[in-house]
Amino acid sequence: MSHASANRAFASRVADVLRVHRVAVWYSSANIVGAQQWHDEIGAALDRCDCFVVILSHAAVASPWVKRELIYALNDDRYGERIVPIVHSRCDWARLSWTLDAIQMIDFRRSFEDGCRALLRVWGLAYRQVPSSGRTKRP
Repeated sequence: MSHASANRAFASRVADVLRVHRVAVWYSSANIVGAQQWHDEIGAALDRCDCFVVILSHAAVASPWVKRELIYALNDDRYGERIVPIVHSRCDWARLSWTLDAIQMIDFRRSFEDGCRALLRVWGLAYRQVPSSGRTKRP
């Protein structure tokens, strides 16, 4: 899951929902530990993941790393129909890539739960509400 650091709390919340529904998720805030070369870890994750979720926001549009990760996914045939843009807040996502307009967006701006329902349909799953704490235990 690609996101700007300013959207870390939202990304964590989405990742928690995915984990509760048994969708494996990798994103830097949770999967990179001290002493690791973070750029190498992100590259390795991009090589092994089969779906690319990008959280779109003003901060993401301004992030060179989100742009690098998205361009990598767009250029990798393996991702094909498996790029999933999530609209977290209003932004000019075309600044990341003009091709994003051709991909169905999942809009979280009106309702987090409706966004989760739409996101989980990507994997053919029905949404179950995450406990009110919003956090799940990490393995």
